[in-house]
Amino acid sequence: MPIIIEPRAGDAEDDASSTKKRSLIAIAGSMLGEINFPKLALAWVILALLPGVLLGLAPLVATAWFTSMSGRIYALAGIGPLILLALIAALGWYGFRPLFRAAERSFWSLNSLVVQPGYALCREGLRHLAERFLSVEASEDKRAGLRAATAIGAGLAAFLMATGIAALAWPATRWSGEIADLANPLRLVVPALANTVAVMSGYLAVASLVWGLADGLMDQPRDLGPFDEAPPSARRWRVVHLSDIHVVGERYGFRIESGRAGPRGNERLAQVLERLDEIHAQEPLDFVLITGDMTDAGRSAEWAEFLDAMARHPALAERSFILPGNHDVNIVDRANPARLELPTSPGKRLRQMRTLSAMAAIQGDRVQVVDRGRTRLGSTLSEALEPHRKTIAAFADAGTLRLSDGLANIWADIFPMVLPPAAEDGLGLVLLNSNAETNFSFTNALGLVSEEDMRAMLAILRQYPKARWVIALHHHPVEYPKPAKAFSERIGTALINGSRFVRQLKPMSHRLVAMHGHRHIDWIGRCGPLKIISAPSPVMEATDDEATSFYIHTLAAAADGGLALLEPQRIDVAPRHDAAGLSS
Repeated sequence: MPIIIEPRAGDAEDDASSTKKRSLIAIAGSMLGEINFPKLALAWVILALLPGVLLGLAPLVATAWFTSMSGRIYALAGIGPLILLALIAALGWYGFRPLFRAAERSFWSLNSLVVQPGYALCREGLRHLAERFLSVEASEDKRAGLRAATAIGAGLAAFLMATGIAALAWPATRWSGEIADLANPLRLVVPALANTVAVMSGYLAVASLVWGLADGLMDQPRDLGPFDEAPPSARRWRVVHLSDIHVVGERYGFRIESGRAGPRGNERLAQVLERLDEIHAQEPLDFVLITGDMTDAGRSAEWAEFLDAMARHPALAERSFILPGNHDVNIVDRANPARLELPTSPGKRLRQMRTLSAMAAIQGDRVQVVDRGRTRLGSTLSEALEPHRKTIAAFADAGTLRLSDGLANIWADIFPMVLPPAAEDGLGLVLLNSNAETNFSFTNALGLVSEEDMRAMLAILRQYPKARWVIALHHHPVEYPKPAKAFSERIGTALINGSRFVRQLKPMSHRLVAMHGHRHIDWIGRCGPLKIISAPSPVMEATDDEATSFYIHTLAAAADGGLALLEPQRIDVAPRHDAAGLSS
């Protein structure tokens, strides 16, 4: 008698969080009954309210101190007061440095949490709305012009909204304080928050105009067009570009996002690696680059499956490089998108340390980290982690908040990772972390490259003025010049400061290629001279019985010192059948 429900084929429960099988409205509706509102409120306090109060309090505390001290100085006579004033100013500077540091951290925290996403939401929303009125046959020039116009329009719209918010908050602001205020600090909460709203809104108003003009006047993304050509004598590098392989920990497991719309288990990855082994034996590969989402939810069992798969192919493993994707570090619960993690929870840090451990195992002796001055290459990743191995292992074993102290700095300091070129005009790799700090599964996909990491990347590129580079990150730096299926794709997965990222690379873009994943979209394009490659996923966007694909890219040294992108080799991976007749 045939089985009624084939467990290896999955069922409706495997689609619970799948954006390929269910609408975002349906998923959001399911979430409402499961959201932990006390935890949500506490997370809001830690992420937004506390930084807002600290930022708004800074001018009140500073002016209260200055008023009190200056009044005492004026009561004195002679040259002594001047010396005493200088001494007090010096003591005040060092004493208030923690306050100013807290204000600065709060400003940039709120900037990445509210300001930049607010502008990006306005820009992409306007673009998405405008593209609804474009015909499918609209020319590339027309689409580029529309993108430029909507960026400027979004800057103006954000400016007007931010100005309005600042005007509403201004009557409640207060910019000077008194020592007596400290006797009842709760009275300062409202003016402190009003100060913060005014400061952040004013910043957004000015910044959005600058960002809008910069985004509108920059080169707009376009399809690449013809590939480059290079003479047979030119040096070449063959780069396998994989991304979003979403390894699961169960033999017949389905992935969060695709559910039954994607292949089950890890057999498709095994096929990819077997095929690459065959190709490498015939024509050697230089790099195997996996631009994030090696795992489906950053679980230990998933990392174990991934590392076991790589260990079965040592020739590929020794030329492989990985970087973190949002599914590796930002998924709180693969079965429940309503699950929220407190910012103080060690869960996020544990996923980061698992990812860091896997990166050290795959490429630790080959890549280097940037020195503390963020200006030059320092030690290898393995050497940088050596002093922290016991601390990381102890934290992974116990998972306590106390043991997680300091690990955030370790995670931040190892990016960007760099494989320097073998020769001064060779090819190097820069591996970035483009994941935003989120603590909610439903907002896990947002991206942000920190300013510090961007400065470090540019410093390394300048250090090797003749080298060619692959700049690798998980998130797409620009929205593709094609209609999006849904608005959520444009903002829910965006690299918030992607436009700035592209502008920073422009002066050196003739010797760069940017490679990313995240959206599972097969696209090769450019922003001005910067070539951008988006990798399709070999395990997503296809049902269990359909073929998937990936690319092997050939890069060549151009005669003008640039980096040529030759026509890639597309590798199709057809499903094969198991004993039960199911495709995999």
